[in-house]
Amino acid sequence: MIPRNFMVKNCVESAMSTSRRGRVDDSGDAAPVGEPDLRRYARQLKLFGEEGQKRLKKATVTIAGAGGLGSVTAVYLTVAGVGRIQIVDDDVVELSNLNRQILHWEKDIGKKKAESFVDKLSQMNSEVDVVVTTRRIREDTVAGILNDSDLIVDAMDNFQTRYLLNKVALQRKIPFFYGGVYGFEGQVTTIIPGETACLRCIFPEGHQPETFPVIGATCGVIGCIQATEVVKYIVGVGGLLTNRLLIWDGLDTRMEEFVVERNPACVDCGDLDS
Repeated sequence: MIPRNFMVKNCVESAMSTSRRGRVDDSGDAAPVGEPDLRRYARQLKLFGEEGQKRLKKATVTIAGAGGLGSVTAVYLTVAGVGRIQIVDDDVVELSNLNRQILHWEKDIGKKKAESFVDKLSQMNSEVDVVVTTRRIREDTVAGILNDSDLIVDAMDNFQTRYLLNKVALQRKIPFFYGGVYGFEGQVTTIIPGETACLRCIFPEGHQPETFPVIGATCGVIGCIQATEVVKYIVGVGGLLTNRLLIWDGLDTRMEEFVVERNPACVDCGDLDS
């Protein structure tokens, strides 16, 4: 679900100020890239080399939500070779999920969504450690769930949970990759704690949970952008979608973006040091 009451600024300066950084901790022993990896990842090694692949292999990404967005981001982060992926979801697969949640199949109805993910992802790349967390994300559980995370992908469908993730990401300085969908529309941004507008800066008030319309292809567009941002962040290439909210309009096949900025009075990040 995507709200439309986001906060934007009228100018566009410094929209891409957060770009190439040393992003994932490179301290300690780097994960080796063996001969099978060189063959499997040959096409992407041409983009960011063995060092980039080592960073992917060393990273731990938490995907919060095993639904439409989670399906897409999980697939592309798995085949890219992210070392450890935590799937967080306490729900079970229902027939109404199948129009957009592409990792769930008819045979999975009634199964835990996170476990359904593991079944498919482990067959795509057996070298990736895919772990399951079936606890509900609540105020008393969110900190523990995110304990070992280097990055967080927001693939949720409600803002109450997103705000909890946002707050812990800010406190622990964990990059946070937001995506939302509604019908043929979607939006996405990348949040770097202390440097960029946080989720609460952009959306001071989220909508109440509801059953909203969505077509699966919208999840595909937004989830692919989220996965691309995660890979770029880890390997340290390109310009990130920071302090910019990208809007996808599938009905008119149009993309536009709005520059957003930190709110000094934000209840979540207003007192966070840059």
